[in-house]
Amino acid sequence: MVNAPGSTPLKVVSSMATRQLLADLVDAYRRATGEHVEVVSMGGVEAARRVLDGEPYDVVVLAADAIERLAAAGRVDRHSRVDLVRSGIAVAVKADAASPDIGNAAAVRSAVMHARAVGYSTGPSGAHVLKVLEGWGIGADATVPRVVQAPPGVPVGSLVASGEVDIGFQQLSELMHLDRITVVGLLPPDIQSTTIFSAAICGTAQRQEGARALIAFLASPAAHDAKLGHGMEPA
Repeated sequence: MVNAPGSTPLKVVSSMATRQLLADLVDAYRRATGEHVEVVSMGGVEAARRVLDGEPYDVVVLAADAIERLAAAGRVDRHSRVDLVRSGIAVAVKADAASPDIGNAAAVRSAVMHARAVGYSTGPSGAHVLKVLEGWGIGADATVPRVVQAPPGVPVGSLVASGEVDIGFQQLSELMHLDRITVVGLLPPDIQSTTIFSAAICGTAQRQEGARALIAFLASPAAHDAKLGHGMEPA
């Protein structure tokens, strides 16, 4: 049973990858149920730290491996975890730049090697991209191309748009709505990594049943179109 409109809202913390998706979905949930939901989004590392530190949230939405770590620490209910979306890594360049060939790993490597600087994130996509770059002999200490990590909570696309980097890699959902960049496409299958984002009830939840009902909605067929519209696939 959810609360009546005007009573204490459900509190959700999430990483930036699902920020805009959750904004749309909690608005739809409010219209359908009258339930008010407050979502705060930030870098995934910071969001996990807040939950680990016991800050009061009802629901957390993060990459599945982060949820598992929080469950192991006793900060979320492991049995409440529900996978919501699958999210792939995309490639972006500045809006007025020519789009490189990214049809396979060799083509992406060529695009990277011709770039002055390359951007990646602090999230799961960043960890994967950095591993790929290091496999190509390109590390954080490289001179050209320079490898730049966006600060937590800052979209890699903003570095692309400003010209700080020539090519950027991040979750498609975090690139596709930004201005002044062109999303070239998803990384090819031979170097792609898909992240599953999951929801779970926090140990600090004041409204367990309300949290459970919200997660059920986020995982329901009613949410599928919004997920696809934000560049993700229902899990």
